[in-house]
Amino acid sequence: MAARHEVLIIGGGNAGISLAARLQRYGVKDVAVIEPKDHHLYQPLFSHIAGGRAQAKEAVRTQESVTPRGVTWIRDAAVDVDANANTVTLESGATVGYGQLVACPGLQYDWDAVPGLSDAVHSPYGASHYEFELAPKAWTLLSAMTSGTAIFTMPAGPIKCGGAAQKPMYLACDYWREQGVLDNIRVVMVQPYPTVFGVPEVDRELDRKIAEYGIELRTNSELIAVNAGERRATIRDHAANTTEDLEYDVLNAVPPQSAPDWLKTTDLPAAGDSEGFVEVDRQTLRHLRYPNVWSLGDAAGTTNSKSGGALRKQTKVLARNLVAARKGRPLRAKYDGYSVCPFTVSRDTVVFAEFDDQYRIKPTIPQVPTWNESRLSWMVDRDLFPKIYWNLILKGRA
Repeated sequence: MAARHEVLIIGGGNAGISLAARLQRYGVKDVAVIEPKDHHLYQPLFSHIAGGRAQAKEAVRTQESVTPRGVTWIRDAAVDVDANANTVTLESGATVGYGQLVACPGLQYDWDAVPGLSDAVHSPYGASHYEFELAPKAWTLLSAMTSGTAIFTMPAGPIKCGGAAQKPMYLACDYWREQGVLDNIRVVMVQPYPTVFGVPEVDRELDRKIAEYGIELRTNSELIAVNAGERRATIRDHAANTTEDLEYDVLNAVPPQSAPDWLKTTDLPAAGDSEGFVEVDRQTLRHLRYPNVWSLGDAAGTTNSKSGGALRKQTKVLARNLVAARKGRPLRAKYDGYSVCPFTVSRDTVVFAEFDDQYRIKPTIPQVPTWNESRLSWMVDRDLFPKIYWNLILKGRA
């Protein structure tokens, strides 16, 4: 065994770093984070980059700079967990022991789940703003359009901030309208669910913007194949049980996503759960079978919509409960299923969706209908949130 730590965190993204910082503030002395990447990304800005409203450099910092002082950074990747032996195996072959384990490795992108998709987004006519390297390319392609067809797709299943799939589309439409070319561009949005989002109040606002821009919304539909050479996307309408081939000039696609393959093979998911998410109590975020194992964020088996806003709430709950558990005290902190998605519906307005795991409106300030299109919400999302993220959230203070 290479080392042992009081608290071992798998994943150095938003979940891992903000939790490590908060645990330090709560008095936990020995915290380690397993993270192989040397850079840390603020993913909510990817949509703004793809829509020409942010620069890539705003969304990246070195991993070293965001790792809290005193927290051990294990620059390696986890490949297995033995929850009975309290050990994590690393890609290098080393084994690390733990007193408490927090699994938050995020999601993986399953590009091969859609035939031809990987080739398409790396072709001269495709992109995906879910990849940091491809987000600037999306804006290069979209801003150059003066006519033709632009297709935006979202997959079914759990994904990072599902509403983010739509954001560059609205930003591009508003830009095309400013340039006087929107009427010459066919915009198609492929949405796998019966409505544009699923929260009735938010759906009404988004439907209004969709009509305003003349977007063709394909509900109950998914991208099932792409021919990059012929620039042809195959769309399946699950409700009608039909398929359609659409030629495109620009394709911006969101890949299907799932729990990491290595996590699926461990003892942490529920027995027989092929999706591979960590089996936790959805309120306390403690594992249902291993009392010294916890999970939060995208890889946790919770029912909420996965987002940074949900994670911020979960971090506080998990930190308090983990500290209580180490002292033998009851777990009093409860996560209520809250999530949030700011929709950038124009180049200076946002529809701010706050909701619970039943897709019921759950505004932070009950008297304020934040789901209405607003310039103030734009300022909060675009200007305030990145500052809060770098300066407060990652330091365990928000």
